[in-house]
Amino acid sequence: MIHPADDTLPPLTLHLPDEAATLALGADMARILAPGLVFYLDGNLGAGKTTLARGLLRGLGYEGKVKSPTYTLVELYAISRLKLYHFDLYRFADPLEWEEAGFREYFNSDSICLVEWPEKAGVWLPRPDVRVLLKMCESGRAAELMAETEAGRQWLNQLRGTKH
Repeated sequence: MIHPADDTLPPLTLHLPDEAATLALGADMARILAPGLVFYLDGNLGAGKTTLARGLLRGLGYEGKVKSPTYTLVELYAISRLKLYHFDLYRFADPLEWEEAGFREYFNSDSICLVEWPEKAGVWLPRPDVRVLLKMCESGRAAELMAETEAGRQWLNQLRGTKH
């Protein structure tokens, strides 16, 4: 089950004209990351979810290759003392696969989790702090960021401050 967004804080909507803008949004997001945050990355194939994750990792100073974890399901990036888990659940055929994979332990106060295709895990997946919806449009992409927890609201307010 995908959890409904808390609409007490309006979403932040941004136009991303090209790949560079998507990478820049990821870098902006990285500057205010805190351990314990969970992000759902929603959008169709090719909407820019992995590009956003790449920008975020580059913003954290990661210089290695960033690939979609479509086949491995999860990629761990250890950056300094931070552990960032990038999940891609596209290949799940049944939400129970999430529970059987043993990924629940990665969602803790010491790590950051980015989850592509969260709906594939159904009710088993922990609630996100922030949901990022990426949509393709005629002039690039649109990103809509919505807070779903108090930690997410605080984080989104910080991000809004970097966009003015």
